Amino acid sequence: MTSPMDVEYGEPSSQDRDVPRDQKNNPLARFLAQGRYPLQQRIEDKKRGIGRQKSPYVVWVLSATMVAVFIYELISQQRAQGSLISLKPYVNPMLGPSPYVLINDGARFPPCMKLVTGAEPTTLLPCLNSTSNPPDPLCPLAEICGFGLEATATEQPDQWFRFITPIFLHAGFIHILLNLFAQMSITAQIEREMGSGGFFITYFAAGIFGNVLGGNFSLVGAPSVGASGAIFGTIAVTWVDLFAHWKYQYRPVRKLVFMTIELAIGIAIGFIPYVDNFAHIGGFLMGLLVGTVFYPVISETKRHKGIMWAFRLAAIPLAIVLFVVLTRNFYTGDPYAACGWCRYLSCIPTDSNNHCQGTGLQTFGSGSA
Repeated sequence: MTSPMDVEYGEPSSQDRDVPRDQKNNPLARFLAQGRYPLQQRIEDKKRGIGRQKSPYVVWVLSATMVAVFIYELISQQRAQGSLISLKPYVNPMLGPSPYVLINDGARFPPCMKLVTGAEPTTLLPCLNSTSNPPDPLCPLAEICGFGLEATATEQPDQWFRFITPIFLHAGFIHILLNLFAQMSITAQIEREMGSGGFFITYFAAGIFGNVLGGNFSLVGAPSVGASGAIFGTIAVTWVDLFAHWKYQYRPVRKLVFMTIELAIGIAIGFIPYVDNFAHIGGFLMGLLVGTVFYPVISETKRHKGIMWAFRLAAIPLAIVLFVVLTRNFYTGDPYAACGWCRYLSCIPTDSNNHCQGTGLQTFGSGSA
């Protein structure tokens, strides 16, 4: 007979369990999955989708913040071009701000984060209020970046926070509606099952690492925004759940097929302008690693429990190494030299992006330093 102490799982959300009151009210115990319940009850709760908590508080706060930030983006676009949606000189297919307004608001854009040859702070780009074709007036890249960056030949861009801010920005109405739908459904359920603490760490680890990976391999001249990397991280947790609890799943093979199709659709969306497939891929990878550490797993046997802990102990250093190596490589290396074809995982060759060659950024000379 399996001992309840051999089983890991969080507190069910139902309040009528025969559980000591001090365990119910102890957030630390819930976070560390120290509350112990009968095996069959945990299995039944798992099948019914009952997790550590009833409400996805972090998802609610994140979603409200994203809506507020998107309103700010629309205001910025209105002030710059007199319209809520960019139509001239670039049409935003997501129905939102121009790429330069997105950059000015905090999109991931490597030339604002490090010195990029061919896209220095003095490089001329269309101003935020430019609606003509060819663009007029022109402004130095530093002005587009904002946040105190100066247009001098000696200026060293170092806006590292652009690994984080894109999580809260969205390219347009279509983009934010798709992400909010995914976040309020799939992502919210993951928070209920994981608990807010582990979910918070997983969400932001995936979102930030997705931007780190994108910063390494995407076109340096292509701005990127969106919570997709973080959301893909939570989707990865559903894969951890599927394989860790295979025998408790209803029609697991069918579920695996649908999850694979869902993942493929998400990757396809990553080719749309201002959305980055590398953020999706990086978020998914980091979600697998961090999700393995924090997701509560039912282990009926010591062997299963040992396997899960082996995966966890391997996932922690691997996640740290990936963060350190790729962040360092972003600032010191040339990822294109190591993987010249990688850019095509997030770029469809067109005239507007110079067929995915060089920076992918159309520039108009350099201003005086």
